[in-house]
Amino acid sequence: MEKLLVERKNYLNHLLQAKDKHMIKVITGVRRCGKSTLLAQFQQILLSQGVHEEQILSIHLDWIESEPLLEYHALYDHIKGHLQRGCTTYIFLDEIQLVPNFQKAVLSIFEQENADIYLTGSNAGLLSGELATLLSGRYMELSLFPLSFAEYCELRGGDQADNWKEYFSWGGFPYLSQIPAEDIRLDYLSGIYHTVLMKDIMERRSIQDASKLKNVVKFMLDNIGNPTSAKKIADTLTSNGHKTVSSTIDQYLQTLCDAFILYPCSRYDIHGKQHLKTMQKYYTVDMGFRRLLLGNPGRDIGHILENIVFLELLRRGYQVHIGKIGSFEIDFIAQRGSSRIYYQVSASIIDPTTFQREIRPLKQIQDNYPKFILSLDDLPLEEDGILQKNIIEWLRGGS
Repeated sequence: MEKLLVERKNYLNHLLQAKDKHMIKVITGVRRCGKSTLLAQFQQILLSQGVHEEQILSIHLDWIESEPLLEYHALYDHIKGHLQRGCTTYIFLDEIQLVPNFQKAVLSIFEQENADIYLTGSNAGLLSGELATLLSGRYMELSLFPLSFAEYCELRGGDQADNWKEYFSWGGFPYLSQIPAEDIRLDYLSGIYHTVLMKDIMERRSIQDASKLKNVVKFMLDNIGNPTSAKKIADTLTSNGHKTVSSTIDQYLQTLCDAFILYPCSRYDIHGKQHLKTMQKYYTVDMGFRRLLLGNPGRDIGHILENIVFLELLRRGYQVHIGKIGSFEIDFIAQRGSSRIYYQVSASIIDPTTFQREIRPLKQIQDNYPKFILSLDDLPLEEDGILQKNIIEWLRGGS
């Protein structure tokens, strides 16, 4: 297990709130984002609260010693044999998607008394099909991401400016921050990327054309934050000598989202109060993948900042959409329950023309929800109740 020296406090609090509730806790996220470590941290909390070691059953299904349990009958028998009488058994099954028909074993254990079940998986398909149908209303999903900038600073310590340069360039995979050498960092990222591509995508979905899939990934990482469609991607790749069709691109995009490489962000018409089905945007789960495939991020700073803000909003529990109001666009509408916040993201708004371009869409909105412009500028600006915030300070915990 990779050693992680920072507590994922928000995630742990969610698990503590759900502890002993009769629901299955499902933690999902891209490989190496810290799911196994989160479970280990949570187990330590249980022990500190008086839970005995024999009440904790932790199975890492991607470890070689767990191979005999990759058949759901064997997994069920093993778990049932470890259930404690008269007290709760806390069951942790890491990378559960490796067990075909795992839902049969999990549902049978779920019906046992005093069993509190925690699953992790590296594919969104974990919560589709039979499991989602049978567990309707009886599970909670916790989406785990690589480190936020605040967590990255807590882990690294030292100078915030240096941390920001590293985070912006290399992303937030937890263990990566402990690797000083650039070539070893690239090797580590390559290992994650190719494991996801081969095991979580090509093997699971029986995709044969690795070259075409890699071209799609590279295209998407080079176009984060740009409105796109399957047809547009297919046409671009075909014109570059990689012939393909929209239906294939649709399939690849879905698999990349299922494996948490990409996250879609759909458009929302603020005036019409309806979701739009065309020209959504995609963001990647971590800047490290972009560094791996496209090199040093010296260009396209605005879209990289958008990507970082988008992920942070997801971490904070918001549903995120792109806003459309007339001919103008709002970078993000962040919705949580009945609350809403509007955000524009820009590298800098010191130039008056840029400032007006960024603030004009926000001025078109006639409601009283908060509106912010996030930029790298230090000097605070305000106009018509619209506030500028420094993006780095916002990432450290601002509203």
